[in-house]
Amino acid sequence: MSTSSRPTPELLAAYWTLAGDVYPGAPTEVSPYSLEARAAAAARAGYTGMGLVHADLMAHRDRLGWSGVRRVLADHGIRHIDVEFLGDWFFDAQDPRRVASDRMRQELLESAGELGARNLKVSPELFAEAPADVPRLRDEFALLCEQGREVGTNILMEMMPFTNVATIDTAMAIIAGADQPNGGLLLDVWHVARGGMSYDEIARIPARFLKGVELDDADPQVVGTLFEDTRFSRRLCGEGCFNVPAFIEAVQAAGCDAPYYGVEIISRSFRLLPLDVMAQTSFDTAMRQFDRQPG
Repeated sequence: MSTSSRPTPELLAAYWTLAGDVYPGAPTEVSPYSLEARAAAAARAGYTGMGLVHADLMAHRDRLGWSGVRRVLADHGIRHIDVEFLGDWFFDAQDPRRVASDRMRQELLESAGELGARNLKVSPELFAEAPADVPRLRDEFALLCEQGREVGTNILMEMMPFTNVATIDTAMAIIAGADQPNGGLLLDVWHVARGGMSYDEIARIPARFLKGVELDDADPQVVGTLFEDTRFSRRLCGEGCFNVPAFIEAVQAAGCDAPYYGVEIISRSFRLLPLDVMAQTSFDTAMRQFDRQPG
């Protein structure tokens, strides 16, 4: 099949790609750029989707109301939305971490319902000392999926090498074990490659559970810890050591039919660029990876 016969992919700018000078875990995760400015920049670059994190969502809900947020997105042709990033959803109900997580859960579910978000992204346990409690995670994930269905959103767990769900086998034990129609895996090329996995392993994921894909790149060597590398040193697609076209080919061969690909660039240097430059360069470099796929 020639590249010309492939449909043009749609791209979603994950939150951090256009957030500006903030980063995951910063004192504030609210973008210094308004939603209006980011949506306009995304649209000018060619994006048809945007990701939004909890703190930023709440700030714009309070400023604009949900009707105002929807209007901004619609006015700029942003029709695909992801909301994120729920952690600690698996602890005991009385655990203070779970209590805080449950408050965020309700607000993210509300956001997903109000904005028609396709996906709500969730995290396994960061820096866990013990292996994943698969039966517990399976049951809690199933409950979360049930709640997601009430507002029409998928629940996607992101496999990450610095969590207790670092491999496809562990992720599938939880997600396939829960066996929910709106439950699935978010597969980011960074987490696959930095986790030491071969793209060939993607073929083991049943297509119905492969619901989300994100693209980015990285230096040949990890910069600092894995967690520091992922938050501060990602590269634009094609400007690092990952074979992004081969990753795309692998997820397509596995039967992934997600309507868009996320682009998630999190970088200390990138986030200081002008907003339009961040939008256009991230979009253009990601799109070029589809042109480089085997025919």
